[in-house]
Amino acid sequence: MLLTGGLKSLLPCVLRRIIQCNRLTISNTSGMAEGYKQANVVILHKSLADDFERFCRANDGPLPLLHRGQPGDWKCPSLSSDSDIRTDCLQYRKYEHGACTASLKSLKEYSEQLKDMVTFYLGCSFSFEKAIQKAGIPIRNVEQKCNVSMYKTSVPCHSVSMFHCNLVVTMRPVPESKLEAAVLATSELKEAHGAPIHIGDPGLLGIQDLSKPDYGDPVHLHPGDIPVFWACGVTGVEAIINCRAPLAFTHSPGCMFITDLKNDNVRSLGGVPQVHCISQDPLHFSIVSAEAAQKIKTLETLIGIDPGERGIVHLQRQGELLRACLALSHAGSVLITTGFPTHFTHEPPEENDGPPGALAIAAMLQALEKQVAIVTDQRAMDLNKKIMEEAVQLGILKKPIPLLSYQRESADSALMFLCENGDPGRPRFDHLIAIERAGIAADGNYYNARKINIKHLVDPIDELFLAAQTIPGVTTTGVGDGGNELGMGKVKDAVKKHIKNGDVIACDVEADFTVVAGVSNWGGYAIACALSVLRSCEIHDRFLRRAVGFPRALSKRPWLPALPSVTKEEKLLKTLVQLGVRSGKTASLEMEVDGLPFYNTHSLMIEKLL
Repeated sequence: MLLTGGLKSLLPCVLRRIIQCNRLTISNTSGMAEGYKQANVVILHKSLADDFERFCRANDGPLPLLHRGQPGDWKCPSLSSDSDIRTDCLQYRKYEHGACTASLKSLKEYSEQLKDMVTFYLGCSFSFEKAIQKAGIPIRNVEQKCNVSMYKTSVPCHSVSMFHCNLVVTMRPVPESKLEAAVLATSELKEAHGAPIHIGDPGLLGIQDLSKPDYGDPVHLHPGDIPVFWACGVTGVEAIINCRAPLAFTHSPGCMFITDLKNDNVRSLGGVPQVHCISQDPLHFSIVSAEAAQKIKTLETLIGIDPGERGIVHLQRQGELLRACLALSHAGSVLITTGFPTHFTHEPPEENDGPPGALAIAAMLQALEKQVAIVTDQRAMDLNKKIMEEAVQLGILKKPIPLLSYQRESADSALMFLCENGDPGRPRFDHLIAIERAGIAADGNYYNARKINIKHLVDPIDELFLAAQTIPGVTTTGVGDGGNELGMGKVKDAVKKHIKNGDVIACDVEADFTVVAGVSNWGGYAIACALSVLRSCEIHDRFLRRAVGFPRALSKRPWLPALPSVTKEEKLLKTLVQLGVRSGKTASLEMEVDGLPFYNTHSLMIEKLL
């Protein structure tokens, strides 16, 4: 019997010969024939072959098709010179009507049945192990002398005819400092599953316990390791089980077919990927192209000018817009709040900075097919309904958005509002956004920029943001321009030090992400633009859909009409003026926001962002 030492440097043809002779003591092919492609194997009746090929094409992350054979074709010259699929895998599984009925060392006894069957060779993540090692990343399962861990997820694949199943993934522990290197090393190796489809908490994939893989062996994480998940070809095994074919064969998970092809072909995926952390509880990272990230940083720079000379440069934190929008991009349901009743002697007391930015965000979220709702003060419901109706009439929104109010009735009111039956495990919203929303100060009051207490006009929506901090998976963003807005607690020390009246007015409640803009509406416009950039990014789109299904309509980009425009924002501001909503700084009922004229100031900003 041959031992495992030196197998990684043997040529594939030699390894296949050893496997044919049944002379190996190992249980998987991870780490063998370094630098050569390995393949998952699915063998099924020729009547199912066309549909299975379409299933692979529709889910090419887990099922990258290397080769489809002909009925009865045991050899595969395009992948290897001397192979016989009946004998060249370490172990096989036999499936009858969806049940695994045998584990086999050879398929030769089924040669007659195989004459009417077609073999599919599908890419395997073992193929990228050398690239990962070259990047200085340890391969924990090889270190621990065991198979890679494989898990069934709750992510559905794109179904084709009788082929349907959830995605299966492999997990490899990667030191946090090496995450970006791992993504870079694998992102262009499409035939080996490409870049990861998830980084962080396994629960976000529906995986309950990493120590209990569905296939393979448990692999132990070292301190500082992050679980990283790649799409896995064992997805094809799950599809075979679910289609309940009378007879099918697969490789045994981890026991791959080793090809003669070097793993050196690459495919550009629209730029160089970057990795960003978007949540600590649960731990969650996202991927975006460097080009898209740079565009969003440019948007952040544009809105960071300080026309009111308030000193907001001291509040700005680089990269917050990108991280906020990555979190929003992953969210399925978003709650927005706005409303700053600074003009307490007028009716309505609201200012016109906030609602336009909130509607710009809501319009883009609608176009991206996310659930969105707005929560505001009970006393301002009628005003907001009118603004909403006009936004639909003007074509800003496709349809009205649910308009909610929040009142504290008991200690758990906020939790009951945010979660089904108050259960933190069943949140109604994934992300909360406050844009130009009055924020509570350290003394429990709400102040405008002139240090006037307006608490009597403000409902305690801050409590929703405080409660969100206790709900795993719910992230928050605050957009502001002066430091007294909800969510600005993250920069309250800088507000107290650098902003006029900051020692009194500074909001005490922080958001996960703080977007600081010269005018808060600009922050809303920038978020809408950034979400469009992310949806147009091929790398991010693949990560969002977990590499299953087809790429979204990136070329047609049907969400573009939802972007803010000078024409739409001009009409909306005219509507606000007609409704008596005033400019924040001057209380003027003119075409201005925060004392700055719409024409040649706000209109120019919109054009620059677009």
